[in-house]
Amino acid sequence: MSADQILTLAVLVAVVVALIWDRVRSDVVALSGAALLLVTGVVRPVEVQGAFASPAIIALASLFVIAYALELSGLLDQAIIAAVVMCKRLGAAGLWLMLGAIGCLSCFLNSTPIVVLGAPVVRDVATALRLPPKRYLMPLSYITVLTGCCTLIGTSTNLLVDDMARIAGQPRFGIFEITPVGVPIALVGGLYLFLFSGKLMGKGLTEPAEPHEGHIQVDSAQVGDAELFAQQRPFQPRHAAIAAAVFIGAIAAAALNFAPIAATAFAGAVLLILLRVITPDQAYGGLRPQILILIAGMVVIGIAMEESRLAGLATQALIGSLDGVGPLIALIVLYLVTMVLTELLSNATVAVLMPPIAVALAESLGVSARPFLVGVMMAGSAAFATPFGYQTNVIVYQMAGYRYMDFVRVGLPLNLITFVVAIAAIHVFFPF
Repeated sequence: MSADQILTLAVLVAVVVALIWDRVRSDVVALSGAALLLVTGVVRPVEVQGAFASPAIIALASLFVIAYALELSGLLDQAIIAAVVMCKRLGAAGLWLMLGAIGCLSCFLNSTPIVVLGAPVVRDVATALRLPPKRYLMPLSYITVLTGCCTLIGTSTNLLVDDMARIAGQPRFGIFEITPVGVPIALVGGLYLFLFSGKLMGKGLTEPAEPHEGHIQVDSAQVGDAELFAQQRPFQPRHAAIAAAVFIGAIAAAALNFAPIAATAFAGAVLLILLRVITPDQAYGGLRPQILILIAGMVVIGIAMEESRLAGLATQALIGSLDGVGPLIALIVLYLVTMVLTELLSNATVAVLMPPIAVALAESLGVSARPFLVGVMMAGSAAFATPFGYQTNVIVYQMAGYRYMDFVRVGLPLNLITFVVAIAAIHVFFPF
């Protein structure tokens, strides 16, 4: 191994250990790793600059601003009020319809703020109906993760995989290109949660909630009590209409290939500022820099793996272990490895580590890289078996006082179900 490869591997291992140790914020860990690679010359300043200005970062930042404008306009509060009325009329069925509606939002908006806003409402409505909140809060988290897999912008994982695939020389994904795979996963996963999640939680449903002490950890960045994020905002019809129109326009323009989602979302965010729907200071406040910096720092580490050819070494090791197998078996192994790593590490880490390996693996087999990259996208969000695999799990874990094993009992079967559906759907819609 060369000196650059040894340095990159050392930084990668240190970052992974720090993320598992979870004593330092993950955005600080990622920045520290990027800074060390820059100082040692493994990556150049221009590559670091490119990471912080990557299409994934621009798209996410712009979508955060648009989502914050929707929130400030009071539109989300009006939707929540309507959902509460529906739930009081329909009972438990209304709560499941409410979870489905929240899931539809998560196809296009980041799941973390949706769960932060929606979890207190789901809890309070369930309590008012004399139903156990634990029955619905874990499915709330899982449903937002499942539906986030339905579009390119539904989760930062998909955008980051798309960005790393671009660095590896692959064409960019369309905004709805992965929808034929994501929708079956979401539907089957949602049906499983509806039918079996309550039974699998068992006696834990009747136990009183004992919220875990301290602030909620979201990507190791403290965000405080979810109650603080559920404050009501006055409804402003004009602002709500403009923000909704800009959001739909940005999605439609990207879907029709007028411009990439990074460009349309950025233009939409700027337009909202020009139309005074949101002030510049409010726009900065909605950026969620801890998430953006975490992703940018991990992109730098991914670039270092490419530049030092460390990714190539890892790929050769994986390819060697898969010598003589067909592409379908290779896809299954890649998916399972990605899924296990997602449970152990952050989804951002896995979204950086696996795409170069997926591309090289496909090239070694002489087949399209598309199925392997879609597999990484789906497995990179499939963190259901622990409360710490995905940030929305942590929010409901803290709020409802679940036990660790509640996530194992409900989430592990969900991992296996989504794995089977994902492989089948990828095999049908993304031929090798």
